[in-house]
Amino acid sequence: MSPKESIFKGRNYTAEHNYKMKIAGLHGYRDKRKFSEFCSQWLMMKKPALKDSSFSKYEIIIRKHIIPVFGSCIAENITDKDIDNYTHELLYAQSLSPKTVHDILTVLDALLKFVYKQENITGNISKISRPRIPVKEMRVLTRHEALCLSDYLLENIDDCRFGVLLAMVTGIRIGELCALRWKDISLDEGYLRICSTMQRVGSISAVDNKRTKIVIDSPKSEASNRIIPLTDKTLHLCKLMQTDNPENYVLTGNIDYMEPRCLQYRFRKYTSCCGLNDVHFHTLRHTFATRCLETGFDIKTLSEIMGHANTGITLNRYAHSTMEQKRENIKKLSALGF
Repeated sequence: MSPKESIFKGRNYTAEHNYKMKIAGLHGYRDKRKFSEFCSQWLMMKKPALKDSSFSKYEIIIRKHIIPVFGSCIAENITDKDIDNYTHELLYAQSLSPKTVHDILTVLDALLKFVYKQENITGNISKISRPRIPVKEMRVLTRHEALCLSDYLLENIDDCRFGVLLAMVTGIRIGELCALRWKDISLDEGYLRICSTMQRVGSISAVDNKRTKIVIDSPKSEASNRIIPLTDKTLHLCKLMQTDNPENYVLTGNIDYMEPRCLQYRFRKYTSCCGLNDVHFHTLRHTFATRCLETGFDIKTLSEIMGHANTGITLNRYAHSTMEQKRENIKKLSALGF
C-alpha cells in the first residue's frame, strides 16, 4: 500500500480533499473551478430577486453566448484581449446588434466580478468596453396620420381596435395593454391603473419543449406601476366598450388574453390599411409623449404618466422639437425680418 493510500484508508472524501488542499497550499497551488460552475451559482443566487422575464433573459445569454466560449476557462485567466476578441466576434462574425452585445457583456462583467469576490482574487478585473448603442430616430405620427388611424379604428370598432385607441391616448406599452383588464379601469374616477405587463420570453424548459412562453408579471419598474387619468372623450368610449366581467381583458372582451405578438400582427394590418409606413406599436407611445409636450405638459407630470424611473429618461427621449414645432418657431423669426 502506498503512503498516500495508507493516509486515506478508512477516511472519507472530505479528509482526503483537505489533505490535498494543504499540500497544494505548500506548493502555491489551489483547486480552481471552471467558469461555468460560477455561472450556475450566480444564476441561482440572483433568481429570488429577479422576475421570470429577467431570469430567463440572463439564463439564455449565459447558456447561448457565454458558456460556449468561457465555460471551461478559469476566470482570473480571462484577459482584456480575450474579451475584446469576443466582442469583435459577437458584433462582426455573428452580426449581433450593439444592444444585444451590450447586454451580453453586462452579464459577463457581473459574472467576472462575482467570481473574483467568491474566490477572494485581488487585482484588476478585466475591463469590459461595451459597444455604443446608436440612437435611432424616433418615429412620431403627424397629427394628420394620427387622425387617419383614429378614424379607421373607430369606423368598425371592436375590442382590439378599442385597445389600440386606448394606447394612443395614454401612451401605455404594448405589454401593459395586453395585460390590462377591465377591473384596472375606474369609470367612476376616470382613470386606468397599470399594475401588470405581459411579454413573451425565452424558455429552456425541458418539460414543454417550447422555446418561448408568455409571462404576466408586475411592470418593469416601480415607476411603471402607475395611474393615468383619462380624457372625457376616452372615458365615454370606455363606458361604451365596458364588459360585465371585470376580469375580462380589454383587448379581447373576455377572459382569454391576446399576446403582444398577435397584437403587433393586427396593428400592422391597421396601419397598412391607413397607408402608414415605418410604424410600430411603440410609435403610439412616442406620439403620445410628443403631443403632451406640444400642449405644455411639464416634464415631471409626463414622466409619471409614461412610467419612467426618472425625468432624465423623459427629457432624453422626448424633449426634442418636431418638424412642426421647428417651422412654427422659424415663422417667428420671419416676423423679426429674418
